[in-house]
Amino acid sequence: MGSKFKAVNNRDKNFTRAKMERRLAQIEESVARYLGQLDTADLQEPSEALAAKMMHLKEKLAKLASEVQRLRAIEKAMLASPDQQISLTDPDSRSMATSGRGSGVVGYNVQVAVDTEHHLIVTHEVTNTGSDRSQLANIASQAKDVLGADHLDAVADRGYFNSTEILACEQADITVTLPKPMTSGAKADGRFGKQDFVYLPTEDVYRCPAGEKLTYRYTNEEAGKTLHRYWTTACPRCPLKSQCTTGPERRITRWEHEHLLEAVQKRLDENPQAMRVRRETVEHPFGTLKMRMGATHFLMKRLPKVATEMALHVLAYNLTRVMNIVGVKPLLAAIQT
Repeated sequence: MGSKFKAVNNRDKNFTRAKMERRLAQIEESVARYLGQLDTADLQEPSEALAAKMMHLKEKLAKLASEVQRLRAIEKAMLASPDQQISLTDPDSRSMATSGRGSGVVGYNVQVAVDTEHHLIVTHEVTNTGSDRSQLANIASQAKDVLGADHLDAVADRGYFNSTEILACEQADITVTLPKPMTSGAKADGRFGKQDFVYLPTEDVYRCPAGEKLTYRYTNEEAGKTLHRYWTTACPRCPLKSQCTTGPERRITRWEHEHLLEAVQKRLDENPQAMRVRRETVEHPFGTLKMRMGATHFLMKRLPKVATEMALHVLAYNLTRVMNIVGVKPLLAAIQT
């Protein structure tokens, strides 16, 4: 599970392309407004008060010109960075979206693996990548190594759904359960989604909602994945065509390891409480850590120092949990032995 932790870097000290464009547009609007006020002042009778007002407007314009010059220098450095983003106070921190609509923080994405029984943090890692999609196999593998387990069952939220990561977990003997994000364009438009087509492995065909069978046609590679394509010639005559596709026929793509994704969905269907258990397991550690860390979570700057700071917080959290579970005296006795 990942959660965003605030860096010491203020949001105003972080720039992305979108932020820069908005800030420059605001300055342009201010410049146009002040120039308009100067034009209006030129039409008025000269007076001491008017002269003071014009001097004030010219000072504002000079400050805006200086600000534009500063922002252009920052923009040049920002565009030269790999992700076209720059933070001035903590250069390693990044602007990241959070679960709140339209909200975000400048900080780090902390990944943790928590055991469901005692809510102890098994392993953690601090990253400055806002997305969780490439984190599943890494964190799950770390947890498996820490536990010294031959096999691991892992539960994650939909933000971690990534077919390549799921394959890597399978290869590492890690069984994952997580929901698939609903990203079907057809489903969003009110048409049948891929989940409405049933794969029949013995025949290697898909059965569509109308009962027709989409047969295998060819195989190709996209983005390093081997994909099989299926369709039927019955689509033009199908009475459900308008509910299915806007093209000549409906085509279904099947990844060569699609059975792994189907197994993930089957596990979720068989254990619908898995997501509730996951939420109750990971939200307690994150909530406790953030409460203890304060409004600005990290005090250190740069990723290595932030990672060390996080490690100390995790150690303190785990020690507190163990003391609550077994008691102080048994813990001291265990440490001494």
